[in-house]
Amino acid sequence: MTDDSSIPPDAGGGPEEARALRGSLEPAERERVERTVAELLDLLGRTHTMAVLSEFAFASEPLRFSELEDALSIPANTLSTRLRDLTEAGLLERTAYDEVPPRVEYAPTEKARSIFPVFGHLHRWAIAYEL
Repeated sequence: MTDDSSIPPDAGGGPEEARALRGSLEPAERERVERTVAELLDLLGRTHTMAVLSEFAFASEPLRFSELEDALSIPANTLSTRLRDLTEAGLLERTAYDEVPPRVEYAPTEKARSIFPVFGHLHRWAIAYEL
């Protein structure tokens, strides 16, 4: 993976900029980037993943499983699976506290926070349009 700080992760732009960026990549790097994008879209396309990430995007502190379950009305087994998926992908950090009853909190990583501007874009789109 390259560390090209000249390309911020929240860089916007239109199709022309996207084509130019894609065209500027060496073949091996382009393949890596396209594979990563495909993996990200696969993860984000899983049931309830975007809803879970959206909760973190607008939260001001780590969230507990029960808070997510109450806010999203997602079946516990599905929520557990999504949290595990997001943790394994490096988008969430899981912290378990040695307490009775057990307490587990989830917090977004920097990698996840770099995706969060997407939710602002989606909200602006929803203000302007309807499906």
